[in-house]
Amino acid sequence: MTELRTIKVNGREIDVDPRLTLLQACEEAGEEIPRFCYHERLSVAGNCRMCLIEVKGGPPKPVASCAQNVRDLRPGPDGQPPELFTNTPMVKKAREGVMEFLLINHPLDCPICDQGGECDLQDQAMAYGRGGSRFEENKRAVEEKYMGPLIKTIMTRCIQCTRCVRFATEVAGVDDLGLVNRGENAEITTYLEKSVGSELTGNLIDICPVGALTSKPYAYTARPWELKKVETIDVMDAMGSNIRVDVRGRQVMRILPRVHDGINEEWLADKSRFIWDGLAKRRLDKPYIREAGKLRPASWDEAFGVIAARLETTAPEKVAAIAGDLVSAEPVKALKDLMGKIGTPHLDCRQDGGSYGVLPNGERAPRSSYTFAPGIGAIDEADMVLLIGTNPRIEAPLLNARIRKNWLAKMDLDVGVVGEHHDLSYESVHLGSNAGTLSTLMDEKGGFAEKLRNAERPLIILGAGALTRGDGHAVMEAALKLAKSVGASGGEWNGFGVLHSAAGRVGALDLGFLPGESGRDFAGILEGAASGDIEVVYNLGCDEADLSALEKAFVIYQGHHGDAGAKTADVILPGAAYVEQPGLYANLEGRVQMANRVYFPFGEAKDDWAILRALSERVGHTLPYDDLFALRQAMIEDAPSFGSLDTLEKVEAPSADLFGGATLSNEPFGVVFGSYYKTNPIARASDIMDECEKAGVPQPTQIAAE
Repeated sequence: MTELRTIKVNGREIDVDPRLTLLQACEEAGEEIPRFCYHERLSVAGNCRMCLIEVKGGPPKPVASCAQNVRDLRPGPDGQPPELFTNTPMVKKAREGVMEFLLINHPLDCPICDQGGECDLQDQAMAYGRGGSRFEENKRAVEEKYMGPLIKTIMTRCIQCTRCVRFATEVAGVDDLGLVNRGENAEITTYLEKSVGSELTGNLIDICPVGALTSKPYAYTARPWELKKVETIDVMDAMGSNIRVDVRGRQVMRILPRVHDGINEEWLADKSRFIWDGLAKRRLDKPYIREAGKLRPASWDEAFGVIAARLETTAPEKVAAIAGDLVSAEPVKALKDLMGKIGTPHLDCRQDGGSYGVLPNGERAPRSSYTFAPGIGAIDEADMVLLIGTNPRIEAPLLNARIRKNWLAKMDLDVGVVGEHHDLSYESVHLGSNAGTLSTLMDEKGGFAEKLRNAERPLIILGAGALTRGDGHAVMEAALKLAKSVGASGGEWNGFGVLHSAAGRVGALDLGFLPGESGRDFAGILEGAASGDIEVVYNLGCDEADLSALEKAFVIYQGHHGDAGAKTADVILPGAAYVEQPGLYANLEGRVQMANRVYFPFGEAKDDWAILRALSERVGHTLPYDDLFALRQAMIEDAPSFGSLDTLEKVEAPSADLFGGATLSNEPFGVVFGSYYKTNPIARASDIMDECEKAGVPQPTQIAAE
């Protein structure tokens, strides 16, 4: 543990970590330090000079507090603690001078700037600037830069803090931004006037302290004080990123990240940030019934009557239920209980065809076999990383950014890839393409395998793409054996985790929405529907699979968008999207978080769990809960993890012996999906996501084999 050092800030004595910068030390003492270029998660640039303070015994001029550490301070002549001052006349004059220089060329367009009300320059000019300017020369003008369909640029406002350059280089891992020229001609540019080739570009908007980089879809639509702000959870991937949704009435105006150091830090992926326009398009806002091959609007009572009549004449063993990727845990629990009362064992939430959650003998698998048990934060501690059958840059961009953060910090972090080799924004070694590589790594001498065995905290990430095959159990067995042999499991360090891409998957697995005894899995349900063995299928928000096999069955689709699931439906029950109803989600770590209602659903759509509760009464199998509290109590009985929010359960990796007996295939590993922008019904309804694809925003590409 680092020994603390005593310093004085404005006469107040405090003990701080000597590794802190003077800026951080002053804030520990409760003093506010203005800044533009400094950012806690980026490297120090020290070029705006707004954070100047006075150091007693130091040079006879202000010091940039972001660029000096506490350990560099000298004690007084008699050993007195070093003294810092943040409010002396010298500091006040220096800050006013810096602000005056920053505003020389800054345009006076605050009334029409989208950053107005949230602008650091505006706020700090009021708090620390002079009352007027002594410069009468003409202001310079800078040409706008094209940065893609998501970022609007007005570069005349730029103060060259270089936050955007450092973010793109350090966090996003792209070299598309840079500062060119010198003096008054200095400007930030994309060099070749092309889109910034990253899936994290929206964060450039957040870190820009002025209005130079703003949101193009949000431009000129609202002011921050007009908006209702609701904190909730993102469902575009399985990370469970913490977000804030800003709405005006029922119109989502923008989505912003919230700070959660254990998950998304303060960043947000582009799909999660710009998906909002898809929430209002292609919506299912009333029940529909298919007659003579065409869907017609109907009342809830009529739709329930058709379903009840069909279920009454169908044997329980010919009924099945499937659940999709964006569904929260409450409706999954309600549908499971309804199917249990009907008496069917045919349930599955794994529309990707995965084998996780179930052992080869049909029993439930331990939770650590389908979660990212080490936790996202453990990526920072790993000294070796092995990726198996996954492309985290598309499946979980913020998890990939976490790996890059570790790679930059350690400089010698080795990352190995088994499966398709993609540009991951950091250096990686392609070890092989199929499951046989895992056995080779256990026996191989030297090279990456030797380093993996010698690592103190190796991290093995098994992607869902490696488990969505016929030999999924054998792959799990091989990966667990490798983890055991290299010390990634079985000791104090648990470095084995499964990377999911679907927000609702882990919660559904926790609740056991899986085939019962002699029950069919997802592929079996589709096969049964095609052959006539399954006559009724309840589709709860499943849109990411080929559902054409369901055409012969009677399909009840409950969802919020007219997508793949609705095309095959005989009855459509309009549900609520993730921002329109409260719900619990377990992220890929198994951490349970609560999504809050931002606004009520459109038209006649209802909360998903309430639809199932009302339907259960109509079909004569009334569910034993009348409100969310009672439903969640029942969920806790099934899965105790739902009893505590935002808690990461520390568990050990399961034994490889549980998954033994299957044979490995020589087929190369694939990935869950190839395109980043069109992975769910909301994304496919979004015009912004369409623009990203049409604009040719670069996607992580596969690296050709050497």
